[in-house]
Amino acid sequence: MRVLELLTARLCHELSAPIAAINNGIELLAEEQPGSTSGPGTGFRRDAAALLAESAQRAAARLQFYRFAYGFSRGSVIAGRQPHELAAGIFAASQIVCDYPENVRGLPLDWQKLACNLLSVGVETLPRGGRLILGADPLQLEAVGEAADLSGDRHAALMWKLSAGELTSRTVQSFFPRCLRRRSVAKSSLTRGPGGFA
Repeated sequence: MRVLELLTARLCHELSAPIAAINNGIELLAEEQPGSTSGPGTGFRRDAAALLAESAQRAAARLQFYRFAYGFSRGSVIAGRQPHELAAGIFAASQIVCDYPENVRGLPLDWQKLACNLLSVGVETLPRGGRLILGADPLQLEAVGEAADLSGDRHAALMWKLSAGELTSRTVQSFFPRCLRRRSVAKSSLTRGPGGFA
């Protein structure tokens, strides 16, 4: 239950920024003088509408990604976008490039759920952007970028050196892939490697 509570908190955190931006865009539109159809207000409305559209797309991409990463269960059939498309959507507006190659796309969906959760861990290792590279056999993730690092508490969570009671919303994402790994036949790794983490 502790892990579920913290994953829920993390999901809410992931969605809060784009939803807040949507609210800001609505407030900007509400502040505009009514009846204006030309002049400076036109560009203002256009900018606010662009902010709303971009933020809504970010929120939808994150929601779809985490619905698969947290909610997909073995034996289910995925409807809509495939895992690699969900990953592309969540990284589209970021400074991180995600390589999700064909050999990973061909893995069973429960392995790809594990891969998406590893990507969520990898994001935390690249504060200044970089590249996340998934590989198969065994399932692995390499994170390459300036200042790539996995903090001590997140590494401890990944290695299950923290108990569920010691987890926080900051470390739970690193803990969750091992939960999935225990339940899956997939072999996986995320360890320090040249130029980053693998």
